[in-house]
Amino acid sequence: MSDRLESGQEGPEVNPGLVLLLCSGATFMAFLDLSVVNIAFPKIIEKFPDTGMATLTWVVSGYAVMFAAVLTPAGRLADTVGRTRVFLWSLTGFTLASLACGAATGPEWLIVARFAQGALAAGMIPSALSLIMSSTPPEKLIKAIGTWSAVAGFSAVVGPAIGGVLVEQMSWRAVFYINVPIGVLLAVAGLRALPRHRPETGSRLPDVVGTAALALGIGLVVASLTEGDSWGWTSARTLGLLAGGLALGAFAVLRSRRHPSPAIATELWKSRKYAVVNGVSAVFGVSMFAWLLAGALFATGVWHWSIMEAAGAMSVGAVASMVTSTMAGRASEPATHRRLVILGALMFAACTALMGSDFLGPDPDFWGAWVPTGLLGGGGLGFAVTSLSSIAATALPPLQFAAGVGMNLTARQIGGALGTAMLAAIMAAHSAPGIDAFHDLYRVCTAVTVVAALAALGLTDRTPAAAPRQETGTQTPAEVSGS
Repeated sequence: MSDRLESGQEGPEVNPGLVLLLCSGATFMAFLDLSVVNIAFPKIIEKFPDTGMATLTWVVSGYAVMFAAVLTPAGRLADTVGRTRVFLWSLTGFTLASLACGAATGPEWLIVARFAQGALAAGMIPSALSLIMSSTPPEKLIKAIGTWSAVAGFSAVVGPAIGGVLVEQMSWRAVFYINVPIGVLLAVAGLRALPRHRPETGSRLPDVVGTAALALGIGLVVASLTEGDSWGWTSARTLGLLAGGLALGAFAVLRSRRHPSPAIATELWKSRKYAVVNGVSAVFGVSMFAWLLAGALFATGVWHWSIMEAAGAMSVGAVASMVTSTMAGRASEPATHRRLVILGALMFAACTALMGSDFLGPDPDFWGAWVPTGLLGGGGLGFAVTSLSSIAATALPPLQFAAGVGMNLTARQIGGALGTAMLAAIMAAHSAPGIDAFHDLYRVCTAVTVVAALAALGLTDRTPAAAPRQETGTQTPAEVSGS
């Protein structure tokens, strides 16, 4: 993506504030659907009792897989055929996919629609950010991107509350149907208010083969982890899917290194610091996504809280995350970002270690157990994810800001898909998803998070001039994490 205003702008004078509002609204929906489904997931399990939990976790991981695989190619597609076109196409498709999710009569239909939803959500994000960057006057750019980032982060805070109300008062289908009127409103307004930009001269269509290989590769690895317990961890099917997925992922990376319009922005990895931050984001994403999905399942399945009670409980961590995200977003020194990543990871590891012990027992204990761990976990997420986004942005030259943030988000979504599969595998290893199963899950999350904290020690520059700093980076990616 480029932040240069494309030549040949047509139509009425652009209102930067309205462009920001429309793009932020679509971004809010895309990130909301990463978190709001966690609250609805227990009801989805009840709706399809003949389908195992491992299979139904594709409702969550399928969205993450496609979001991760399509994000970078979608940015290149926007440069090739026009940012407004890609934004409106993706928004319209996302709205229709949301309708399909809500109307699903079987788990297969729901999972396929969620795959489509994830791909179309990924199409909205880079085009939305590019529209904001190309339509906003330079003196207002920092504030505009900061607002867009904050909206993405805010979706994680209100997601549990919105999901709880919709599921409790209506049904799990409402968390998808709510996107339809909002999507229609944004699309109609976008047709009138968004700038008409001609594509960049000489830009190429994204690599379809590389993109398909990446998506299929991630999907096969997730499938091997998700179904490994039922198929057998050493069975030919499990090992074959795992090997095939890794091979396709390697093929996508190698192809991207020589393709003029690659599926993966491997050229960004020339910065050692940027490569490390994406590795940390992927590892941390494993435990983060598993923790977020497990929260609603534990609250409703072990403590037998209602959906509204579970949603209120999940809001503890979400609010804590927003507070620490805001604090981390004010940091301006790279060394501070590194320390906050390590601090956040250690806080999160402490949270999951407590939850993996008798501190979190089979009897409900909101104030004594849930609130302390929620504050630790949510606060740690805010520090770590926000600071990782800031490091990703500032590790690259200014013109690569959007691509850098997008690639970092891709890494986190890949980790998230693997984390969801990890949850499914651990739950499947127990005859019933009771307290012992969740204790095992949280212990694994602790180990994974400690690995992320240790890897974060490498978030240093080899030389003082390692990565050009940029004015828009240090304050704006603060809440780009969202999920």
